[in-house]
Amino acid sequence: MKWTDTLDIAIELAERHPDVDPTKVNFVDLMRLVMTLPGFAESEKHCGEKILEAIQMAWIEEIE
Repeated sequence: MKWTDTLDIAIELAERHPDVDPTKVNFVDLMRLVMTLPGFAESEKHCGEKILEAIQMAWIEEIE
């Protein structure tokens, strides 16, 4: 998985962290959660605020 796989990341986050409210996760913590997902293969230097925002929005939509 890469940073641009926002939907796949969101699905994985929703499955692995069902008790976490994505609206309450700051971007630093979100980046850390994404980087610990199995199969995630990119470094934080390829990540930016827009990508994290897209992941967060996809995660919110995934749990609704």
